[in-house]
Amino acid sequence: MKSAYANNKELIQKQIPSMTFDGKDFETWRISAREKLSELLGMDKFINVAPELEIEYEKKIDKATEIRFSFQSEKGYRVPCHMLLPDGIENPPVIICLQGHSTGMHISLGIAKYDKDQASISGGDRDFCVRAVKEGFAAIAVEQRNFGECGGSEKGPGCFESALTAILMGRTTIGERVWDIVCLIDVLESNFADKVDVSKICCMGNSGGGTATAYVAALEDRVVLAMPSCAMCTYKDSIGAMSHCACNYVPHMAEYFDMGDLMAMAYPKYYIQVSGIEDSIFPLFGAEEVFEKGKRVYEACGEGHRCTLIKGNGGHRFYADDSWPVVHKYVGI
Repeated sequence: MKSAYANNKELIQKQIPSMTFDGKDFETWRISAREKLSELLGMDKFINVAPELEIEYEKKIDKATEIRFSFQSEKGYRVPCHMLLPDGIENPPVIICLQGHSTGMHISLGIAKYDKDQASISGGDRDFCVRAVKEGFAAIAVEQRNFGECGGSEKGPGCFESALTAILMGRTTIGERVWDIVCLIDVLESNFADKVDVSKICCMGNSGGGTATAYVAALEDRVVLAMPSCAMCTYKDSIGAMSHCACNYVPHMAEYFDMGDLMAMAYPKYYIQVSGIEDSIFPLFGAEEVFEKGKRVYEACGEGHRCTLIKGNGGHRFYADDSWPVVHKYVGI
């Protein structure tokens, strides 16, 4: 007898998103699409509060200055961050770095707190901030909700209960993470415009960090370049096809959109989709389908050159050497 899960996996294969861009009036579509996406993510549940920025310390490290700070994104909830400012560059572009499912943002800083961390760093170019500084960018490591200091542990993220509780209230974990990044950008503009170029704010992440990057890019126009890695794939071939963390799921999402629509909503920002050719949880065939769908919108708007698909020769990881030359081509310093 067929299981209920098997039945649902068959059903999602037949799901046709009702709000996919129809090729007609793009600007009108994007306005309505963003409104629906915001509704699905539960963005209306968040209330603006004073950030109450706290700079905990500033210190010199190798070829950079590190600033540890936190800010309030919701009443009583604080977001910890580390900013690395490269030596000798005045007002560099800045890239927000989002870890995937790991022990926390220290991975982005190239710091191994636990035994398994070093393999995660060296085996997948996951020291995002370290590489960004070498490339002449300011870099911000952000602790995403349910990771590291914000609900994780040595064993990894603590998403499950938090994600389901959020759903009970009409919220989503993805929406919470997007909100924190939007609030971070507010903080950058208000408090760090003398240190970084706030006209060149970029966002990147791998796996769960890539997922957050994709949703941020779909909604936030102050981001000029998005680089989601090993996260872009059709829902039917990834999130809806196999076991994933509860934080990936947004009620009703597949009824209205697929991930290619998120890329379309991100236009005209520069878009670098990074996919591993052997990624077993975000399969390449589904990743290519997403990119081609998004690219058609860029091309229809006459700017297909603003998006790139990078196919890394390996599995579920970031590919820094393949990706950073494209970042420089798009943003430049």
